[in-house]
Amino acid sequence: MLRSPRSQGRRLLGRVAPPLIIVVVLLAAWQWYVTDRDVAPQVLPSPLRVGEQGWAFRDALWANTVPTLQVTAVGFAVSLVLGWMLAIAVDFSPWLRRALVPLLVGSQTLPIIAIAPLLIIWFGFGLLPKVVVIALVTFFPIAIGLIEGFASTDREATNLLRSMGGGRLKEFRYVRLPAALPYFFTALRIGITYAVTGAIFAEYVGATAGLGIFMNLQKNSFRTDLVLAAVVVAAVISVALFGLTYLVQRLVIPWHGKERRRA
Repeated sequence: MLRSPRSQGRRLLGRVAPPLIIVVVLLAAWQWYVTDRDVAPQVLPSPLRVGEQGWAFRDALWANTVPTLQVTAVGFAVSLVLGWMLAIAVDFSPWLRRALVPLLVGSQTLPIIAIAPLLIIWFGFGLLPKVVVIALVTFFPIAIGLIEGFASTDREATNLLRSMGGGRLKEFRYVRLPAALPYFFTALRIGITYAVTGAIFAEYVGATAGLGIFMNLQKNSFRTDLVLAAVVVAAVISVALFGLTYLVQRLVIPWHGKERRRA
């Protein structure tokens, strides 16, 4: 059943309005507190000051946003490729599943904050160490999401395909892969938000440009307003990428949204 544009607009407004109201209330409380208590901008600038200074330094912010976006894109692409390769290999080999899944879980105990400086020592200040940091941060949710998605395949559908003479490759293509895609997009949303944070952290460790470098320089200059302006930019990027995953999901698996609405 097709919804009218008006009903779709009301539905979208119902989703967007609650978080927007909370954000507006928090910003108003923040502005009131800073104004009422006369807090120094070096300690806590007001939201209006953050917006004004962010706009005044928009060229510098944009110049440092582009490298962060580039590193995020490359690092997350590497993470996606490795995650898919590992998940498919694990799905085709139960032995690999038993061997690698515990190691994947154990890898999340590694302190990235301690490993990142070592990556700079080993690989220098180029692109590679930053890509490795992003991959380490985002690889786990992608791989585990796909592995669990493949494992969630309906047994009746699998048995039906086998009874019709379908082999393992056809089972993977027509049954296991479609079943895993909703899990993949859930993991994708988790990973893409981690990717931006990982890129900024990697820039803190070693880079010549990027939002992480910009924040560090402004922090050393006691420009808290510009630090927060860069934080806002990073948050906007994360939210935009998060929302983009829903658009991609609708294009790749349009049937999933229809099934959820019917349920």
